[in-house]
Amino acid sequence: MRSHDTIAAIATAPGLAALSLVRVSGPDAIPIASACFSGKMLQEVESHTAHVGLWEYPNASKIDRVVATVFRSPRTPTGEDLVEVTCHGGDYVAALVLESLIDQGARLASPGEFTQRAFLSGKIDLTQAEAVAELIHSTSTQAHQVSLSAYEGHYSKELEKLRTAILELCALAELEIDFTDEDVEFADRGQIKTLIDNTLIKIEDLLQTVKLGMVVREGIRVVIAGPPNAGKSTLLNSLSGRDRAIVSPMPGTTRDTLEVDCELGGLRFRFIDTAGLRQTSDTIEQEGVQRAQSVMEKADIVVYVYDLLAGLTKEDTTVLNSLHDKSVIIVGNKVDLISEPVTIHGLQLSAKNGLEALEPLIHLLLEQAKQDFGTADAAKTVTNARHQSHLKNAYQALQSAKQALKSNQPPDIFSIDLHGAARELGLITGAITNETILGAIFSRFCIGK
Repeated sequence: MRSHDTIAAIATAPGLAALSLVRVSGPDAIPIASACFSGKMLQEVESHTAHVGLWEYPNASKIDRVVATVFRSPRTPTGEDLVEVTCHGGDYVAALVLESLIDQGARLASPGEFTQRAFLSGKIDLTQAEAVAELIHSTSTQAHQVSLSAYEGHYSKELEKLRTAILELCALAELEIDFTDEDVEFADRGQIKTLIDNTLIKIEDLLQTVKLGMVVREGIRVVIAGPPNAGKSTLLNSLSGRDRAIVSPMPGTTRDTLEVDCELGGLRFRFIDTAGLRQTSDTIEQEGVQRAQSVMEKADIVVYVYDLLAGLTKEDTTVLNSLHDKSVIIVGNKVDLISEPVTIHGLQLSAKNGLEALEPLIHLLLEQAKQDFGTADAAKTVTNARHQSHLKNAYQALQSAKQALKSNQPPDIFSIDLHGAARELGLITGAITNETILGAIFSRFCIGK
């Protein structure tokens, strides 16, 4: 699967910027870059050195004054010769630099091809490669910590420990198969069962983090629901610190859902404002109510807001009873307008008094998230559906091996399941690969990474 041609791509995002970066990697990276660079002969410079010079089409027009940084194999991110060209920002200049490299024999890199070459060169394993993409797209402190930990290899080490333990069991089983005629047993069956049980527990622990991993990656969906004019849109604006939703004293102002992302306590929360829940003859408002009900069904947490002046009505109670399978936080709003004591259900606050007044609600949201999803251990959190699938397969294979041991099957029977479990874990880290898996993974990367 190794490619021996030379690839090039723009590594920085499109648009205006102070600087842009163009990368070229492969066996001819240095001579191709040198052909476009006026200054020092890049073929003669030492590795990991930067050089200022003029970049131009060979024997043609000038493009820009750039910094060319040379990295020689094998001490490079891709394991190949690599040159990074830093030019002035903007789409046009970077495109001209890239075009000149392609004219000299490089080809445009495929999405994720630089990272794929790093994997194929043994610089990183497959989970680290996937962590690169997750690190780029991280949108919260916890997402950043989990993806950075995986990129540094901590998650891989946990998986490799499990795989090594299973391979050692495989070796013992293989020895018994080789010496079947001599009736030799190289390990106590009870000991093997204990080792399998311990591995099953560790895989269970990883699988139990999947739900947390998904919300770390995607965010926690919090639907703000309640009757019209209860202050839902005001609450959304205060949580986001921006006037995202239209606020009006007229009931029924909000007709559609509106999403705002916020980071609270290191987690990404996706707050969704909804239309007021009520019976109405207005066709458009009816559609808004139906959409509100639909997003509530998909919510991780529902914040139900009611007006303290009106109190918690029978209609509110009916809606709340329908949410018995959801995590619900009840908020009584407009406490600033209450002059006499009232019966309070849930929190009481004033949504219009800003983020500081919402600290009790934020505390409850974080506690509810911890209760529902747990707390992330950066080195042991599964954020990837592909990993989840392989872990489940490994778990089932180990269960099958355990059952074979329990029924006193010969070693060649449970050895098949042990090898299957080891293979599934190897497919996660890339110890075992195929082109289909790699193509699916790296196609999701941006070009130039």
